[in-house]
Amino acid sequence: MNLQFLEDMLVLLEEGSLNRAAARRNVTQPAFSRRVRAVEDWIGTPLLDRGANRVELLPSLVANEDEIKSLVQRIDELKQNLVNFDKEQVTISIATQHALILSAFPDMVALARNSFPNLNFRLRAGNNSECVSMFLRGDASMLLRYEDQHTRQMAFDQSVERHEWGKDSLVPVVGGGLRHLKIEGAEIPENTPAIVYPPDSYFGSLLLAEGKNFALRRTAGNTVLESAFSAGIKEMALASLGIAWLPLSMVYRELEAGKLADLSALLGSCDLTIAFYINSGDRESRLIKSVWSKTRFE
Repeated sequence: MNLQFLEDMLVLLEEGSLNRAAARRNVTQPAFSRRVRAVEDWIGTPLLDRGANRVELLPSLVANEDEIKSLVQRIDELKQNLVNFDKEQVTISIATQHALILSAFPDMVALARNSFPNLNFRLRAGNNSECVSMFLRGDASMLLRYEDQHTRQMAFDQSVERHEWGKDSLVPVVGGGLRHLKIEGAEIPENTPAIVYPPDSYFGSLLLAEGKNFALRRTAGNTVLESAFSAGIKEMALASLGIAWLPLSMVYRELEAGKLADLSALLGSCDLTIAFYINSGDRESRLIKSVWSKTRFE
């Protein structure tokens, strides 16, 4: 089995056409078709429905696109690990939410490398469900995520251990000229601009459950922007576009520098727990727990 043939399948899935896929792979259409046939012969089942005047992807191929991507990526990483092997270095692969990469995780890495200077991290970012899938498939040896009082702990079997890495909180902040927001009677005017989360995002669902103002369209009288990406929301807040709810670990430096102002005294905050899950049978689990014990984040 040639790895290039699996990469061909991914291009075919993206293009949905043998001609366009062949052009992207810089081969003729007949040569590309022979590659597809080689994959089908290796698997032992058709992947295309070849009619008289049409060729369509079979549902079995479409349904397994993510698995093929994962396999290609893991094989490529294996090649790189073999080529660049260094017995002194250890790499921990982590599946985590986008927000954590820019909030608590940088400080966690800095603390970890103080005690484990040869430790490297490989991050796989996604939303919560994507991260869980990556962890279950074995694409990551550790699942790192935010949890709160409304979030149930993941219901894995006994082979998976849950640990808490530290605490964080979701706080309302403003930047630029809005730092000097005129507050009347200890209340923020309802028409104050706000940068909000979609209700189906993780932070959006938490803020909805907590009933926080200026957090979603339904609780903000003047929505400027709706986004699920906290990194972008932070930049919008710094540009004085509106009130934004962000993890404290993501904005504490800007708060200390006076670039952002904290409105939690008026609007409250939401407590967050930084939790991680590991497979107790993995050889990396002992190392991960050792790193965790030396890098608690409060």
